[in-house]
Amino acid sequence: MTVPVPSLLQPERGDDAGLARRIASGDRSAFEQLMRQHNRRLFRLARSTLRDDAEAEDALQEAYLSAHRAIGEFRGDASLSTWLSRLVLNECFSRLRRQARRHNVMPIVALDSDVEREIQMSESSDAGSPDKAFVRSEMRALLERKLDALPEAFRIVFVLRAVEEMSVEETAQCLGIAEATVRTRHFRARSLLRESLAQEIDIAERDLYEFGGANCDRIVAQVLARIGVT
Repeated sequence: MTVPVPSLLQPERGDDAGLARRIASGDRSAFEQLMRQHNRRLFRLARSTLRDDAEAEDALQEAYLSAHRAIGEFRGDASLSTWLSRLVLNECFSRLRRQARRHNVMPIVALDSDVEREIQMSESSDAGSPDKAFVRSEMRALLERKLDALPEAFRIVFVLRAVEEMSVEETAQCLGIAEATVRTRHFRARSLLRESLAQEIDIAERDLYEFGGANCDRIVAQVLARIGVT
């Protein structure tokens, strides 16, 4: 799958076009500004597509190099954010195709904003607590595993809509699909994620207040000792 890069023929958007012109003229600080502004969002997009941190970083770097080479053509028919997203996705899909050829199989690459906001809120409070930091880390790892298990089409739309909070229109432009398709995939992704997380909760409930092993032995020993049984 190749995501079409914008045709770059529409009137310029002020800030984006100005930044693009500075980069095209050789302004390294402008290109650094662009990367720092978009790094987090674009890495999340690459990571959600490739499901591997190292691969996502490599893909992001290659996409930035492509952007640097093509920035002189940018005229602002889409935002720089959307333009960069398409470059990242094209690089990711290219890598997935290469992986599929190496393994002679089609890759089975088959993110809710409320969840993301709760994580951000938890990170902003009691950030110094090691226990809370560990819990956040475990929760984030669980969410990432569940997101990685979603089919590719749902996973990418979820990341763009729920995690990055892009509009339906922006997401549709980025992926080259209809807005109705964006809505359908986002709804389905949320449903699948909730079902998966609910299953995890059901399993965890069975182990609540577990009291076996050494704890059980200790209580038995203490009670027997108090009633004089040896």
